[in-house]
Amino acid sequence: MLRSLFVISALLLSAPVLAQEDVPELPAPATEEVAPTEESSAPEQGEEAPTAAEDAGSEEVASEVPDMAEDEASEESAPTAFEKWDGFFGKAVVGPLAAVLFWDAWFWDNSTPNNIAFPIVVLWLVFGACFFTLRMNFINLRGFTHAISVTKGDYDNPNETGEISHFQALSAALSATVGLGNIAGVAIAVGVGGPGAVFWMVVAGFLGMSSKFTECTLGQMYRITDDKGNVSGGPMQYLKTGLAEQGRAGLGKVLAVIFALMCIGGSFGGGNMFQANQSAQLIGEIVPIFGDYPWLYGIMLAIAVGIVIIGGIKRIGAAAAAIVPVMCGIYVLAGLAVLIVNASAVPAAFGTIISEAFSPTSVAGGAIGVLVQGFRRAAFSNEAGVGSASIAHSAAATEEPVREGIVSLLEPFIDTIIVCTMTGLVVVVTGAYQMEESNGILMTANAFETVIPWFPIVLSIAAVLFAFSTMISWSYYGERCWTSLFGTGSSLVYKIVFLFFAFLGSVFSLGSVLDFSDLMILGMAFPNILGCLLLSGKVRAALDTYMSKLSSGEFKKNA
Repeated sequence: MLRSLFVISALLLSAPVLAQEDVPELPAPATEEVAPTEESSAPEQGEEAPTAAEDAGSEEVASEVPDMAEDEASEESAPTAFEKWDGFFGKAVVGPLAAVLFWDAWFWDNSTPNNIAFPIVVLWLVFGACFFTLRMNFINLRGFTHAISVTKGDYDNPNETGEISHFQALSAALSATVGLGNIAGVAIAVGVGGPGAVFWMVVAGFLGMSSKFTECTLGQMYRITDDKGNVSGGPMQYLKTGLAEQGRAGLGKVLAVIFALMCIGGSFGGGNMFQANQSAQLIGEIVPIFGDYPWLYGIMLAIAVGIVIIGGIKRIGAAAAAIVPVMCGIYVLAGLAVLIVNASAVPAAFGTIISEAFSPTSVAGGAIGVLVQGFRRAAFSNEAGVGSASIAHSAAATEEPVREGIVSLLEPFIDTIIVCTMTGLVVVVTGAYQMEESNGILMTANAFETVIPWFPIVLSIAAVLFAFSTMISWSYYGERCWTSLFGTGSSLVYKIVFLFFAFLGSVFSLGSVLDFSDLMILGMAFPNILGCLLLSGKVRAALDTYMSKLSSGEFKKNA
């Protein structure tokens, strides 16, 4: 029961950017067939043997029963209109799109038994992370301590333009990324790539900090304030305006529209319907009335989400700031408890992770295969380079774009370097990764249950809150992109549609629609990173100016 609760709850924490193949398929329970015995087939004493007429009658009934069973089975197995449409959509749209985004960049070994799968979208994300780390002169190291100071509020000024604090912006962005990638994704990376994959996940998270800095700085640079006083920024703004300044107005408009459309689609699916669907299943297990009447839960969820998102980014930021630290804290403390109990095995675990990163003993593709698994899972987990986080950070109250960009680099650090590393250490020190019957979610479940048998119950509650926080954050991402295309007056229309999809996701499960949504979230990386590469010179110039002012003491800390 505890393991089943853990599985359901972990599914809730969807990083909308995980491909469907990342979620392991649980084996169906085996059923035993009971052969009829002579005792059961023979008439008992005192009973009369059936007459020939009764035999004939029973044979006639028996001949009708299979036909009735077949009719019932055909009725039950007949796909509904929704399922038919979902299947067609998967073949006509999702399949071709997945073939593009997941085209194997390591294609020359596809005919070998131990071929390495390296999706082009992951290669693009990794390339961007490496480029921005070098272009910004390792801002992920130079700006780390300053990022903590800014997040604490040391440089807050209530008179600066913006709608939320630095901490609220960070929490809102984190609420959309901390999820399944931190729990199941890490275990999958270890299961496929061995313990060494954890090392490369940390490296990828470190490099991704520079991607976050670049995109979130641009989000602040090119943010606008609409006629209602709402701040709006993100790739849909800096791609259009920033590239226009370089004489690439046509390219900028096209990239901005592509990004906005992809973000809107992602917000309805992976950022909404999937969360509603999985949380409905969990609540149905705990509260039977919601299992019998999922539409009732859908209405309640839509109302709860609506209360928050109607209030805009200020209410969203406040809610995320309350939920995210508590849920992350619970998970990290539980991981520390496991590590403390297994303290004697921790040094050996670190040794195994580092040695297996460069000299794997039983991994397809060798060291390159381990590296690919680590980078792939990290990219899916922290979304560095996707551009979504810059929408939230653009609303932070500051007159210094670089300052908010420095705050944002803490996201991959928390998401990947802390939370993902915690999961990786737990599955290694407990030896869960060596259990042949466990993989992905089950591997993490086995690891935690060795020390905290009751923890999945707590995680189930936390998972519902994480799903809720993911929905409210992605509603803001989608709403900002929607208004960039259709005007600020259409904001309420988007929110109503979003709430309708929240209800729909609680009642129906449309696999292809959700897969399409996840692919669009990944696809956001192509226009975003291209624009960031072209605008990186302006970011570097602003960074140099800001760091000079910081070093000279021009920026004063609050007393």
